[in-house]
Amino acid sequence: MLLTTYWLEHAWLGTHVEPGVALDVSAEGRIAALRTGVATPPPGAEVLRGLTLPGLANAHSHAFHRALRGAVQVGSGTFWTWRELMYRAAQNLTPDNYFALARAVYAEMALAGITNVGEFHYVHHAPGGTPYADPNAMGEALIEAAAAAGIRITLLDTAYLSSGFGEAPNAHQQRFSDGSAEAWAERVSALKPREHALIGAAVHSVRAVPADQLATVARWAEERRAPLHVHLSEQTAENDACRAAHGRTPTQLLADHGVLGPRTTGVHNTHLTDTDIALLGGTGTGTCMCPTTERDLADGIGPATRLQQAGSPLSLGSDSHAVIDLLEEARAMELNERLRSRTRGHWTANALLTAATGDGHASLGLVDAGRLEAGALADFTTVALDSVRTAGPLPRLGAETAVFAATAADVRHTVVAGRHIVRDGHHTLVADVPSALAESIDALRS
Repeated sequence: MLLTTYWLEHAWLGTHVEPGVALDVSAEGRIAALRTGVATPPPGAEVLRGLTLPGLANAHSHAFHRALRGAVQVGSGTFWTWRELMYRAAQNLTPDNYFALARAVYAEMALAGITNVGEFHYVHHAPGGTPYADPNAMGEALIEAAAAAGIRITLLDTAYLSSGFGEAPNAHQQRFSDGSAEAWAERVSALKPREHALIGAAVHSVRAVPADQLATVARWAEERRAPLHVHLSEQTAENDACRAAHGRTPTQLLADHGVLGPRTTGVHNTHLTDTDIALLGGTGTGTCMCPTTERDLADGIGPATRLQQAGSPLSLGSDSHAVIDLLEEARAMELNERLRSRTRGHWTANALLTAATGDGHASLGLVDAGRLEAGALADFTTVALDSVRTAGPLPRLGAETAVFAATAADVRHTVVAGRHIVRDGHHTLVADVPSALAESIDALRS
């Protein structure tokens, strides 16, 4: 039995744009059939005008960082001074206000065409480190927030045990820490997946998880065949400290303790040696680039082209949410590389969209999403081709138009499991997303 039929005026099918596509959705929220050459909408079909893409995957998110947008742009500073402001916001989070903030942030993502988010979650306990009555209250708040906003989530529950190599957590970080990797594993094992949510793992960084505890986190993920993410070589200072403590780079340290592999994704991967790149590519470890955050924090430009050539699949994330726009992340990855190399055309528009869709979902453990084909999850989004940004190019150049001209503001529709979450630019579950954002952010200041 079919729930509905969607008629796509134009659809990106991974290699090209196809006009006139009918897409049937099953009662289970999957694509039951896809028919091309359908010039006019079938009777009763939902009409999606513009370019329909598979739902976008935001592979790296810290939802509460959205509260920092605009507030951290006064004066100058470094990643490390930005981090102090981030800690202040984290201190004010509770399960209730985090649910409200994350619901609004995930609704903003849905408005931007994102159907799945990888939430790199490390604010586990109350200030001071005391566990809540439910030790996973904060993680559960995020899972429920995603449901309330109508999108999928992979909760990447994060081990964060140290403020630096051999140093105890500082006052801000106490609520991040479980004390040991074994205690982290015991807590996170109580989290259960559900229809819209997967449970994965994360190593915050090599500075935040002692080397002798890395294998515990990796083993937990391996036993469950769960995705495992890690902040990797985002800052040169971390590389220097790792060499001083262990005589090797962070990538080599992770390799030595069994963290790398095809279900692992390194986030940022900015400051790497040739050996690091070979290790990541040779193990099939993914790379999640977050260009709008990396440029906002002056982190640098990672070697994405070399990593992909070495065998590391690319995904994209909005990270600190200075911008929530996966089309901009895709565009920025290419344009950053153009600035560095002074040559153009490192990735095709199709390749950039693949990073934003199929490969992004795969990095989050969702292998049956990110493509418009029978059997896949019925998660897709439609970008206008007639806005002031996108009008003019031929529809067959829709992929190029989406990547190099469109923004999140051009998203007309977002469908998750066959259900309209965004219709004609309006969220169907969160009536006033700007107000929800403003109110939830203001609550953190009180």
